[in-house]
Amino acid sequence: LTERSILFDSPFFSTDAVSQQDFVSVFTDSAIVVNTGTTRIPIEDHLTPLGIEVKFEAYNWNFNFANFFIILNFNISNVNNVPIDSIYTGYWIDGVIRNVNLTPPGGAAFFNTGGNGFIDALDLAYEFDAIGDIGFTDSYVATKYLGSDIDGICPSSPNFDVHYNTWQFRNTADPLYFFPTSDFQRYGKMAFGLNQLPSWPTIQTQINSANNRSHLISAGPYTTLLPGESLNVAFAVVCAKRIKDGLPASENTPTQREALIQNANWAQTTYFGEDVNGNCILDPDEDLDGDGEIDRFILPSPPEPPITKVISESNKIEVFWSENSAFSEDPISNELDFEGYRLYKTRLGFDVQGTQDVIEALELVSSWDSSENTLFFDTGFESIRLDEPVQFEGDPNLYHFKYTFENIANGWQHIVSVTAFDEGDEANNLASLESAKLVNIHRVFAGTPANNSFLSGDPFVYPNPYYARAEWEGRSAFQEDKKLMFANLPARAEIRIYSVAGDLIDVFEHNDNYTGEDSRWFSTYSDPEETVFSGGEHAWDLLSRDNQILSRGLYL
Repeated sequence: LTERSILFDSPFFSTDAVSQQDFVSVFTDSAIVVNTGTTRIPIEDHLTPLGIEVKFEAYNWNFNFANFFIILNFNISNVNNVPIDSIYTGYWIDGVIRNVNLTPPGGAAFFNTGGNGFIDALDLAYEFDAIGDIGFTDSYVATKYLGSDIDGICPSSPNFDVHYNTWQFRNTADPLYFFPTSDFQRYGKMAFGLNQLPSWPTIQTQINSANNRSHLISAGPYTTLLPGESLNVAFAVVCAKRIKDGLPASENTPTQREALIQNANWAQTTYFGEDVNGNCILDPDEDLDGDGEIDRFILPSPPEPPITKVISESNKIEVFWSENSAFSEDPISNELDFEGYRLYKTRLGFDVQGTQDVIEALELVSSWDSSENTLFFDTGFESIRLDEPVQFEGDPNLYHFKYTFENIANGWQHIVSVTAFDEGDEANNLASLESAKLVNIHRVFAGTPANNSFLSGDPFVYPNPYYARAEWEGRSAFQEDKKLMFANLPARAEIRIYSVAGDLIDVFEHNDNYTGEDSRWFSTYSDPEETVFSGGEHAWDLLSRDNQILSRGLYL
């Protein structure tokens, strides 16, 4: 399994990449033995392989509107010397939606609360938690058939269709929902779906109720696949939040599924690419790059995220960013459609009050957009533009904009993100697109800067005195998730903690590149790879160097 990316600054950058994160693998059914190096063991029931090779590629984008689906693309080649006909392709998922923090996995009661459904118009099979961890599992997971072709030609068989099946776990007796146990039964499931039965409306009501089911979505039959020909088929795994409408999750109303349908449509649009109407015929006005071929897996793209630098100071956070987003070209329109920037920040204490969803916790602080059109608020950028770009030591980037947060409480975590958004495209009914917030987040802890030569007085700690269960520690059950801050430290220092009897309790080193990596609090409530400290502060977990819990008292 190899990784690729279209991002120039990614270690996996490749000109062959399709998305910001591709995963690629190639596999075949042609082997009939397992070669261990010393013995050759025949593969059971696999003496007559079809002779196919599959190139599998998964595509993942970080755009806000594409956060909720992953495309799975299979290119299936006939590497045998005989034709293969009556082909069906299918994707099977045994999906479970539960909250494992509330209900530990295992046992029938964990798996039997799922409701299922199929939306014919979208070729979309989905599952949801109907009666399980209600209120903590407000989401859908779905599989969508996107499309297929043989060497670029869409299937034209009059019998070609998309089939839906669902079956109960290990139930081999039910005439409709039986578990297939042989290749013959599996092929039968792929070739005919429950959605083709006259009783389909009744079946839809039945499968909406809670049970332990998996689902299969399949397509076919395809015409004969000749030696050397390739069949390409694409599916998407789509997730969505359930839209709350006041009714129970078991009702599974159209309103509750609105976000699922929206996300599924984005996945379909991505697959179609230049083939906007999905007819496998490239109209001249659809050929964006003029190469005469249908290019799939194309998304309208927001501007690239602004290159951002965040500086932590005492009671202050300074945010700098570059103007690189203004030069982003949209792959659909081939135009520079940058419009403006948005700045987000979390509220004080969001991380320890049960709100761990960063996207939901980020709140809009301010927005700036071009004053050269009539879109949005026409604020312009003069209030944030620096008179001269600034550059920081060891950083090759130039920063053109600056925003300062004042009166920030030291030692508390604040997450900051700067995004860029475009003009949108009214002609194509496309709203303004914004770069992903999560790509550009910085977890900032305001505090004292490096106190070289003790010019700023002596080091100190806070809170002092320390009380167990301090508000900023959260409600973790782990003793290691304590946090006491040493402040006003030099850029490099060794900190030793003694009991009043003179016993050495703990010792650790500090430098001005500290990111919280030696304290478990930051792994629980933050992320040391994204933290920004001021250079003069260091957290201590209030454990001895032997990981012993301290008794209450005075420490030096």
